[in-house]
Amino acid sequence: MEIDYQKRLARIRNELERLGLDAILVGNPFNRRYLSGFTARDHGIEESSGLLLLPRRGEVMLLTDFRYRQQAETDGPWLTVRLYDKGLTALLAELLPALAIRSLAIEADYTLVSQYRAMSESLAKKDVYLHPLEGLIEQHRQCKDEAELELIHRSVALNEQVFQEIFAGLALGQSETDIALALETRMRRAGAEGASFPTIVACNANAALPHAVPGRETVTAGRPITIDMGLILDGYCSDMTRSFVCGQADRRYHEIHRLVRRAQLAGIAVLRAGVRGKDVDAAARQVIAEAGYGAYFGHSLGHGVGLQVHEEPRLSSRADTLLRDGMVVTIEPGIYLPGWGGVRLEVMAVVREGGCEVLGTDTTWLDI
Repeated sequence: MEIDYQKRLARIRNELERLGLDAILVGNPFNRRYLSGFTARDHGIEESSGLLLLPRRGEVMLLTDFRYRQQAETDGPWLTVRLYDKGLTALLAELLPALAIRSLAIEADYTLVSQYRAMSESLAKKDVYLHPLEGLIEQHRQCKDEAELELIHRSVALNEQVFQEIFAGLALGQSETDIALALETRMRRAGAEGASFPTIVACNANAALPHAVPGRETVTAGRPITIDMGLILDGYCSDMTRSFVCGQADRRYHEIHRLVRRAQLAGIAVLRAGVRGKDVDAAARQVIAEAGYGAYFGHSLGHGVGLQVHEEPRLSSRADTLLRDGMVVTIEPGIYLPGWGGVRLEVMAVVREGGCEVLGTDTTWLDI
């Protein structure tokens, strides 16, 4: 199923029409890919591989430099590619008046202040004025279409496959770093663009750190292990967490693991279109709080996943957003006990009108 970029562009053009703006300059690499299919990655907010100039009417332009010209022409043959040999600001000062663009929207949350000042001063001399906007494109990315959902399904399936393959060779004495490296290497060999975030492998007491960085700690019999991993396949991310022990789990581990799983199922039971993110969070959090572990579950229940591994909507105590059909979120409650370790269980799910669709088939790790 092919992605309909023209349909996406039309929605943003309608937004520009509504706001009375002539064009938008898209610098966020995920928004740029969403609207154009241009797959190049930025090396940071200060070093872009290109910007999309989307006018309310007329041709769509990808503004880039020599390094990305061939990739731009391959990824988006329907785009007009323009090189900024003398810098972006100089090219805009030339292009925008010629295109009768006087009001230019920019992404306020992805534009450096220094860049904004330089563009604003230069373009004002050409009677072109900047209009910072937040979330204009991101709000359209929240609900996934069927083509996106198919890509996310594939990403989740490959992520599960990679986990199973590396788990099969897991052994006592392996270090967190060795396991993380094995996982990320297997992702690339299996066809992924890479990891969707730095893989977390946390053994023993380190499992009490929600965002532990893999180090020298090693797999120990009967001690908690948490692996939080995701990959990017055809642009779309997956994200899952598995907690387990190698060898025999003791009573305490069984208690914590089963409690976290009950909290996850409580959240899944509430997740559907029309409820607020905070209501889903509350349903899961209540289970853990009533068992006396509320102080040890300090992060939100989940987040949106798509072209980015962390995007809107959020499932948190502050999330007032009404969930809609087609949104994809994680459900990942956890309990973290300093000095002992922790348990986090994470799945992804599609929000539907009558409930939700949990993605993936690897459920054996959730119930013990």
